[in-house]
Amino acid sequence: MSDTAQLAADAGSRDPAVGLRAVRALRILVERLEALQVDNAREQGWTWQEIAVLLGVTRQAVHKKHAGGRGLLRRER
Repeated sequence: MSDTAQLAADAGSRDPAVGLRAVRALRILVERLEALQVDNAREQGWTWQEIAVLLGVTRQAVHKKHAGGRGLLRRER
């Protein structure tokens, strides 16, 4: 079984220690995947609004979370 499949199985465990550890690991995985895909979209010229719509958040929220040091008068990556 893959690590991700194991995490998904563990998240449904009746043992709270196992389940909560899995939830934490899945949360970290989701955050990394989101950052990867937002960077991918920005590199392909997507606007913050387009990304926000697909993530189900506001443009401001996605920009605040992922813009980092980029932008006018900020350092470039």
